[in-house]
Amino acid sequence: MYFPSHNVRYIAIDDGVDSEKGESEIAPFKNIINEWVARDTSRKVKSAFRTKFAEGAHYGAYAPLGYKKHPDIKGKLLIDDETKWIVEKIFSLAYQGYGSAKITKILREEKVPTASWLNFTRYGTFAHIFEGKPESKRYEWTIAHVKAILKNEVYIGNSVHNMQSTVSFKSKKKVRKPESEWFRVENTHEPIIDKEVFYRVQEQIKSRRRQTKEKATPIFAGLVKCADCGWSMRFATNKANKTPYSYYSCSFYGQFGKGYCSMHYIRYDALYQAVLERLQYWANAVQQDEEKVLHKIQKVGNAERIREKKKKASALRKAENRQNEIDRLFAKMYEDRACEKITERNFVMLSSKYQKRTNRTGTADNEPKRRIK
Repeated sequence: MYFPSHNVRYIAIDDGVDSEKGESEIAPFKNIINEWVARDTSRKVKSAFRTKFAEGAHYGAYAPLGYKKHPDIKGKLLIDDETKWIVEKIFSLAYQGYGSAKITKILREEKVPTASWLNFTRYGTFAHIFEGKPESKRYEWTIAHVKAILKNEVYIGNSVHNMQSTVSFKSKKKVRKPESEWFRVENTHEPIIDKEVFYRVQEQIKSRRRQTKEKATPIFAGLVKCADCGWSMRFATNKANKTPYSYYSCSFYGQFGKGYCSMHYIRYDALYQAVLERLQYWANAVQQDEEKVLHKIQKVGNAERIREKKKKASALRKAENRQNEIDRLFAKMYEDRACEKITERNFVMLSSKYQKRTNRTGTADNEPKRRIK
């Protein structure tokens, strides 16, 4: 109905559909089938990636700064002695109490090369960024680059995946996943940074409250998150109006633009008033009936625990069903081998494949494996 109402001619060559020649009764059913195929393909691709992630492999166009790809083993990271000092310097400054903005300024002043410039000198990539540009372009660190390095667990030897994904197989819009859904595999490669230093830096990042130019610290600093992508909302002041006002906006959208998130925005005074009203409401409720408020809080906590328990029970059922399916396949393969329907070589290969799949995690494929030691 959408195409005809917008005067769009729909043609599907393989399916023999042309809206100009009249409606096709079979077209809606084929669309449904095509969507099933796309959904199933998406599921299989994600399953394949989860298997690779469980092996602790790194899959990306480039190795993170401070590392290099193993020349022989795909997905294996090795420490790059030529660049690891940059990572060590960044963490050392952060450990001493410097913020991301100050570290960025130091890196620029000391002309420390960026990761993109290093990749350009080594592999010739990012030529469009550096060709014909001044030398200062090589050292143009940004606060986002520094923050990404400071929060990256790859530097303590962990591989973390599924930090963000698309909304669905139909949309390319990226959303940030909550940390509980990250796929973390520990000790997959040699670390550059000591864990004690890394986690101390994380504590400093969470507790840091940056002052504005007026030497004031917004009371919501570090607490306001985007409801869609989960990234922090950044604080700014609009001085272009006759009456200046402060506001929060999505930092993910601000850094990467459309296709990643939307321009979510809220004025500081509106947020302040909303929070104040809720605090006054709950303070008044506690004064009137403290037991009732405590009961309500406990009820919410119990509901969350019940949801988490159901989620784990569902994951366990899926794992058990997968295990039963593998057991059935083993029995079927044994029967086929006994009847000489498959060769000895194929039997050994298939049985070895399923044994590795179950022994690697001690569970079936569909059971969550977010933290593997």
